[in-house]
Amino acid sequence: MEKRPLVKRIKYSSLYIFIQFLIFSSNLLPRKVWIAFCGWLGKLAYSVSPKPRERTIYHLGLAFGKEKSTQEIVRLSKKVFIMLGKNAGDILRSLKVRTLKDLNKFLVTHGIENYEQAFAKGKGVMFLTSHLGAFDLQITNMAMRGLNPNIIGTALKDERLNEMLWKYRNAHGAVAIQRGKESMRLFKVLKSGGSIAILIDQDTKVKSRFVDFFGMKAATPIGATVLALRTGAAVVPTYIHLGADGKQHMHILPEIPLVITGDEEQDLIVNTQNFTNFTEKIVREHPEQWVWMHERWKTGQGEEIN
Repeated sequence: MEKRPLVKRIKYSSLYIFIQFLIFSSNLLPRKVWIAFCGWLGKLAYSVSPKPRERTIYHLGLAFGKEKSTQEIVRLSKKVFIMLGKNAGDILRSLKVRTLKDLNKFLVTHGIENYEQAFAKGKGVMFLTSHLGAFDLQITNMAMRGLNPNIIGTALKDERLNEMLWKYRNAHGAVAIQRGKESMRLFKVLKSGGSIAILIDQDTKVKSRFVDFFGMKAATPIGATVLALRTGAAVVPTYIHLGADGKQHMHILPEIPLVITGDEEQDLIVNTQNFTNFTEKIVREHPEQWVWMHERWKTGQGEEIN
């Protein structure tokens, strides 16, 4: 393995130590105070992270330039960092949660009946979610409810941070799977009536198709669409957001019906567009809680992986 430059080693080591410190501190304070502190850390990050800040403002401008003034977009960009800090704070704090009863003290679940209806079909359930809010809390919630989801994610660049993330996601019965690996396992899970959780709202180096997202063509992973079409699994959208009441709210919505015409390429695009429409809808509802610093439109036409 190629040895990292000293600067990057120092950067990742410092980040690892800082996160360990935050985990240790997360339950020393009342949750309300802790979340406020993490929001302040997010505000601080906004001030000292010029590149993520500039990307956030730029992407918000692309998405809302016709709807919001420059001042509104800048104010929203600051709130994005504050909410990112608050939601990350709840994820860190949840590492000490051991029971569903304790989780329910600050997380409210809406629409569990939608999962139950989808599960009753016996063809497996695919939770379609996004990088909005404290999204990893959804896995904790599902696992503590005995759903044992297989969560598909991208590995982090630092092995220590990746191990920490995988340990968190594997807790309470969930199974973390690295994106692009163990594809057959995912088919088997769904075919046996199990559940998986997958995110398709980022531009990553996987098989993709261009669909509309905020009025612009965005390269979007097709893994979820392929799995759903080949297994017949129910696609159940979910999302979580930090509400005005100070609690996390996880929403499990009714199944998104699959469009099957027999034209494989057309079905890939139409269903991926339908899934992306859901993502855009919830991001529009909670724009301050999505990861706008991600380069969602970085892949140009013809550069996508087929």
